[in-house]
Amino acid sequence: MTPAITLEELLAWNRESADFWKAHFDANPALLALPCGIDAAPNVQEFVRHIWMAELRWAQFVAGLPVAARTDLPSGPLEALFSLHQQAGQIFDSLLSDAAWNWNQTIAMEYDWLPRHARTGSRRKIACHALMHGQRHWAQLATLLRTAGFPTGFLGDVIFSSVLS
Repeated sequence: MTPAITLEELLAWNRESADFWKAHFDANPALLALPCGIDAAPNVQEFVRHIWMAELRWAQFVAGLPVAARTDLPSGPLEALFSLHQQAGQIFDSLLSDAAWNWNQTIAMEYDWLPRHARTGSRRKIACHALMHGQRHWAQLATLLRTAGFPTGFLGDVIFSSVLS
């Protein structure tokens, strides 16, 4: 076994974190209305939408599928947003189960918001980004909620993950 962390393990960690937040917001739905300001999201629900919407859109991009327009994706409720995460996971599961899938293929990303030097990458790199993107934002969200007086108990660091040994 190589000492590397695999995409399968990153996907499992991603799911573990998403499951935590889904359960936390199911138990504390009022938190979704709190002001946010991260990534220009006016409230926590819009920030959660950003996290799971980006995950789905990157999964679609890596898979070579049509990428859903932001305007075509739901803005709520939480269950609809969580389904975006689940759809992304299904896409990644199908790619990871395909032994012939070329993770090293370089693909171009023609997004104006990306700096020119970052507009190409391997499918592997982009998948890694898709699965790590949420982890970074969940940490931001945990800090925002704790600062607002609503500690979550989120242990998002990889050292606390039950899915990685």
